[in-house]
Amino acid sequence: MRGRSIPIVVPQGYRLLPWQPELLSDHAEAKYLSFRNEIDADVFECLSELEGCQRLMNEISLKDGFLPEATWLAVYMGGGEVECCGTIQGIRATHKFGAIQNVGVTPAHRGRGIGSAMIYAALAGFQQVGLPRVYLEVTAQNDGAVKLYNRLGFRRTKTLFKAVELAYS
Repeated sequence: MRGRSIPIVVPQGYRLLPWQPELLSDHAEAKYLSFRNEIDADVFECLSELEGCQRLMNEISLKDGFLPEATWLAVYMGGGEVECCGTIQGIRATHKFGAIQNVGVTPAHRGRGIGSAMIYAALAGFQQVGLPRVYLEVTAQNDGAVKLYNRLGFRRTKTLFKAVELAYS
């Protein structure tokens, strides 16, 4: 995408809201609703609780490399009420690389193009601040996310393993 305009197509009925500190709780709620019943919540326990997502969002937003330009909240405007349905955060990992954190779309809104729209908006933000390359990490068993990232041009470069505590009965 280097040097080219990034197409951001937001589906009808949805809006992408740029980062504002007062939206931190909304990002946390969208993150919680997106991950609480997913394998990611088993791997990263903080994603299984709203308070954990609140702490995580706070930590991300306070990082030295936090990029408001690459951080977006997706909201659904249908039915008269505003519903937080997606979140993405960006950080500057190095002077050449941006890193996408926790792309989350709530189950009722998956498959509608919200994830793609948020990723493209984040990529435009990285481009805006002069970061030519971006990476992300994904739980390998998250087939939907892996397919989305491949479709958008991301490629697997390495596999990481994380130790997980298992409960035996």
